[in-house]
Amino acid sequence: MALQEEFETPGNYLFRYRYVLPFYFLFLSAIAYIPRIVDISEKEWAFYNHFYFYICLAVTLTGFGIRIYANGCTPDKIVGDNINSMTTDELNTSGIYSLIRHPLYLGNFFIGSGIALLAQNIWFLLAFIFMHWVYSERLMYAEEQFLRNKFGKAFLRWGQRTPAFIPGRTKFIKPGVRFDIRSVLKKEKITQLLIFSVYFIFYTIGLSVNLRKIYVQFNFWFYALTFSLVVYLLLIVFGKNKFNDTASEGAKLFTMTMKTNNSD
Repeated sequence: MALQEEFETPGNYLFRYRYVLPFYFLFLSAIAYIPRIVDISEKEWAFYNHFYFYICLAVTLTGFGIRIYANGCTPDKIVGDNINSMTTDELNTSGIYSLIRHPLYLGNFFIGSGIALLAQNIWFLLAFIFMHWVYSERLMYAEEQFLRNKFGKAFLRWGQRTPAFIPGRTKFIKPGVRFDIRSVLKKEKITQLLIFSVYFIFYTIGLSVNLRKIYVQFNFWFYALTFSLVVYLLLIVFGKNKFNDTASEGAKLFTMTMKTNNSD
């Protein structure tokens, strides 16, 4: 098999399941995390609780911030559940896409790195970096094959001057659209919930193991999760109402059209 097919075939497969595979990483993170917590002393847990968790969260929120900016200042770049069904109206080369071609994968790297750091296991962190590199490389290749076939020379010119993953010395181009908070809320509502769910679960596991009993503490992690859950549910409710209103207006328009045709 040629190298192109070796990258494109698994890339198409991974793209289809890109929302499912990260959950396997979370499971592996928990497996690496629990043995580290079992024999931890109270002094170490105090450091872990009051300092280290927030360092990890800062790394994760850095990635989340990259995703927010990328999704807020750009229209939908690629839409579809697999390569064959993907659609896009334009090649976005401004804003953060003028610095790197795949900012969302860079954001995912920081989000995952913060979670991987929770395990306090250098080998697990290195394993995550390697897996993310292999995983993202094939996803990026599959996406770029689609963009190259659709936009041709325009994509090649953009690719030649813009790094794929690590920002270089390219010139920043002001975004062609204004920051759209609605787009961010739509695309990232599940991301923010998953982030604070993971940190709350990891904190609760660590605390329960340290105390040798199941224990839920009403602290920052609990309230952060509660707030993110409320935000998620509100966005779901408002999203459904908007959909229902749109469907209702469409039904009314259809009824009026039918009455007009019948009267004619």
